[in-house]
Amino acid sequence: MASQTNTQSNSGFNRRLFLAGAAGSAMLPVAAARAAGPPNKKKRGIFADQAGTPKEDLEDKVADFSYQNDVLAQWIVDIWTGPANNPLITPSTGSISMTQYLARSTAAKAALAARGIYLEKPIVITEDEYDAGFSLQDAGLDATIGVVFVLPRPTRPTLAGPPLLETAKMLMAITPNGI
Repeated sequence: MASQTNTQSNSGFNRRLFLAGAAGSAMLPVAAARAAGPPNKKKRGIFADQAGTPKEDLEDKVADFSYQNDVLAQWIVDIWTGPANNPLITPSTGSISMTQYLARSTAAKAALAARGIYLEKPIVITEDEYDAGFSLQDAGLDATIGVVFVLPRPTRPTLAGPPLLETAKMLMAITPNGI
């Protein structure tokens, strides 16, 4: 085997490794950030994950869509202008039990049936509940038959003044601001 003559001194310094190491260390913060994943984003929406899944771990998002209907638009107006303790949306804060969600679902089923809309497991949630991430399973609703309506915040329209029906229709066109 022929030996090669090395004209450079062998001081143990390897320029390639040095440059590769320098480039690698400059990339380390970027690589570490990528490995850590994106920052925790708000889990807005309706999810079909198993009951009890922490909000930050919800992943099985149900499709959002909007639908305009004069009967549903009037229903929004009725809820906005009705009593504050409407059984369709009360309670809407704090720790809500499955029993309370099922009571809300029963109230929604009756209210919709009175308007000629017949669904097996509907529920009305507030826009705040949507923004916080709503779990069908925690509410005791099967994702295959549960239908979720999102009630726009009553602070979106000006409740005093012209008829609210057109405002409700406009908000229905924006997902998830309308039922």
